[in-house]
Amino acid sequence: MKSLIQILTEVKETFESFATVRGKGAAKISENAEQKGGLALLTWHHFKVKLPYYKKAAEGKLNMEDAKKEYEETYKKISLNMTQTEFQREMGRLEVLGELLIRNK
Repeated sequence: MKSLIQILTEVKETFESFATVRGKGAAKISENAEQKGGLALLTWHHFKVKLPYYKKAAEGKLNMEDAKKEYEETYKKISLNMTQTEFQREMGRLEVLGELLIRNK
């Protein structure tokens, strides 16, 4: 039977692996959108903002309490008064934080 420490270590590794894989996907989409240019730059802004969060999570350095606070702050500031670029950035931030918080449950 596994000890609680073994189970928690496996969960952490799974979370870190999840963040690594998602980060690689976001990086690839970001790079492709940047190369394409034009309207694809909205996609670039959306995915580029996610990269530091995935990196921190993959390294086990994402503080979940801070992430939850940032998620709530980001959620409150999203509005129709933003530019498309601002909207894409903040939606990307909201997505990555929400995704990591949900995955960490």
